[in-house]
Amino acid sequence: MKSLSRNDINSITVEDEWNFSDDTELLMHTIHAYPAKFPAFIATKAFEYAEQEGVKVKTVADIFCGCGTVALEAKLHSKDFWGCDINPVATLIAKTKSAIYEVHEMQNYYDAIKANYETTEIDHDTYAASNERLQYWFTENSYLDLLKLKQSIEFCVPKGKYQDAFLCLFSSILKASSRWLTKSIKPQVDPNKKEIVVWTAFKQQYNKFAKAVSQINSRIFDKAIINIENENFLDVEDFPKVDLIISSPPYVTSYEYADLHQLSTLWLQYADDYRSLRKGSIGSMYNSEGFEIDLGSLNMIGQQIVQELLEDQKATAKVRSVARYYIDIQRAIQNCADMINNGGMAFFVVGDTEYKGVKIKNSEHLIQCLKNEGFSDIKAAKRRISNKLLTPYRDESGRFSSDKTQRTIYHEEFIISGRMWHQ
Repeated sequence: MKSLSRNDINSITVEDEWNFSDDTELLMHTIHAYPAKFPAFIATKAFEYAEQEGVKVKTVADIFCGCGTVALEAKLHSKDFWGCDINPVATLIAKTKSAIYEVHEMQNYYDAIKANYETTEIDHDTYAASNERLQYWFTENSYLDLLKLKQSIEFCVPKGKYQDAFLCLFSSILKASSRWLTKSIKPQVDPNKKEIVVWTAFKQQYNKFAKAVSQINSRIFDKAIINIENENFLDVEDFPKVDLIISSPPYVTSYEYADLHQLSTLWLQYADDYRSLRKGSIGSMYNSEGFEIDLGSLNMIGQQIVQELLEDQKATAKVRSVARYYIDIQRAIQNCADMINNGGMAFFVVGDTEYKGVKIKNSEHLIQCLKNEGFSDIKAAKRRISNKLLTPYRDESGRFSSDKTQRTIYHEEFIISGRMWHQ
């Protein structure tokens, strides 16, 4: 990590320390696909780095906790954890990954689900009366088998961490069971996709999960308190006090997470219309409807970027979303300053992007936020992006593309840290 009091962020070079790990990532980290998940070893290295810098790390937070990578690593390192995310699918995965299970009890529930599934019959008229969006994505056979499975889970497993775990496994097979184009991040139908056997897919996921649980249960670690909330960090009123924050903020020009998780959102009944979850999501274009750009409310870096975007076009939804994103990040860093214990550290993983030829300097904006909120000893490192589903390519209009012949917009990201000393 290089001190930014002596170095410019653009002079920071890639450090192999943040690119690789000698340890194999735990199976539990892979139980459910999730876009933009950073490698688990980054969290471990962040714990080590903070303690080397003199921070006594007992409590950890992730303000955009996503699928719970930091939560699980905190548990394995015997550190109390608090995290939140506006996406209910994300927090379901995070809670599932970071809970503790008894293998015997889990197997009993699985056997009960299997027996119920094999004896349950669903009226075929149910498909015609189902959510139109689910009809769009699922064939009748797949839909009815999935409905049998979901009903069996809810009937056989009482509400709590075990039901959440089985619903998470259910969620993890939805894309494979649907018409969703295999390996596509964007919502895209594959008209030639063959139906899979729902129960076989679920069984495979359960077996993987059982192995993941056994792998973790074989480890020795002290019990930690893990608290994960399905809430927008900007709306949280009662922050916990923590020693270390590790988080990866959403990208301002990224995909719509509500769109990516629409199958799970609809099946798990988090919303009648998945699009309702777009609003409030930091970085979402739909979070800026009715938002008026006020350059005076942006910090110096935010003003420069938004002004450059406004030079070539009117205040379109995308430019408003950039401005709103920067305002939201500024508020988030304000909250971080309040929740960090004296001498604690904030640790962020963030990448820069580009929109229509304008550099979206998320890293420089974040550094300015830290400075404005009184963080000191700000340092940075650079790593190459790996294990992320988000594509680094954009087409001529500035939209994300999976075409490797298109422009590469970002393939590196920064790790930025700062200390907080309260007066």
